[in-house]
Amino acid sequence: MINKVKGILPGFIVCTIIALIGMFLAKFVPSLGAATFAIFLGMLAGNTIFNKSKYNLGSKFSESNLLAYSIVLMGGTLNLSAIASVGGFGVLFIALQMTATIIFAYYVGRKLKFSKNFSLLMCSGNAVCGSSAIASTAPVVGATDSDKGIAITIVNVTGTILMFLLPLITSILYKNSLVHTSATIGGVLQSVGQVIASAKFINDDVVQMATIFKIIRIIFLVVVVIVFSKISDKDNTDSASSNKRVKVSVPWFITGFFILSIIHSLGFIPNEVSTVFKWISGNFEIIALAGIGMRVKFADLKAQGPKAMGYGLLIGAFQIIIATIFINILL
Repeated sequence: MINKVKGILPGFIVCTIIALIGMFLAKFVPSLGAATFAIFLGMLAGNTIFNKSKYNLGSKFSESNLLAYSIVLMGGTLNLSAIASVGGFGVLFIALQMTATIIFAYYVGRKLKFSKNFSLLMCSGNAVCGSSAIASTAPVVGATDSDKGIAITIVNVTGTILMFLLPLITSILYKNSLVHTSATIGGVLQSVGQVIASAKFINDDVVQMATIFKIIRIIFLVVVVIVFSKISDKDNTDSASSNKRVKVSVPWFITGFFILSIIHSLGFIPNEVSTVFKWISGNFEIIALAGIGMRVKFADLKAQGPKAMGYGLLIGAFQIIIATIFINILL
């Protein structure tokens, strides 16, 4: 445990300092906000003086663990009525968006001569929740470590590009209206961190609702992995592998989010405590965004080559277009 903490500390301290600098600078340029400064300073630091491996554990902890804690605490500030505000059409939008993304990503992947397994990883990574979905899908489709690594890189780089573009697109299309903007960001972006980072460029209300849309996608991960497992089984004549058990569950922080939201809705969390939760959650978000920035490596983008990156960007462009169509019809 002590060694683990020692391994996390260097990167975590850097992310915290970057977050504090971002908060300080945001006082002078409030239109940009601490989130913007944290991400860009993180990217600058992670690709220059803090690009050494000793900072990796801490930046990963900030990106994943702190973000998870932030989401759980966010549940303690929301009533179930706010979650239910997404409505049946919102859930239908997510289901259709995910289905269309999977079909398109698989079709284009095969047309570009990528392997079936790699194409399926790109399907789940883009349709559901980025790296987590790829990690959950890889074992059931028999993907190699190489396929998994490349898919994670492409999905993360694509998501990072869209993270900055979507606030601009939603401001033009919807004047940043709450529901439409939240649905776009929560329904398109690949990872939870990217959703929160992109929404943070707009306002905290969009952060909350976009996260709810994203949570719905993550819950659907169970369905996606089971379906992909069945597809893999049909094409695999090896009885040993076809009898494998599919083990996938909803991430713990989603469960924690709903538990705290239920407790808050029942009135068991005082307003003062909820306010503290919101403050802690917001600060965790900024540190996590610094971690996300530090883990964006420009070398990764260059290493994957134009064909693979073109594949990722095609999927991203399709997601924006189809999301716009579904939003105009359903929401």
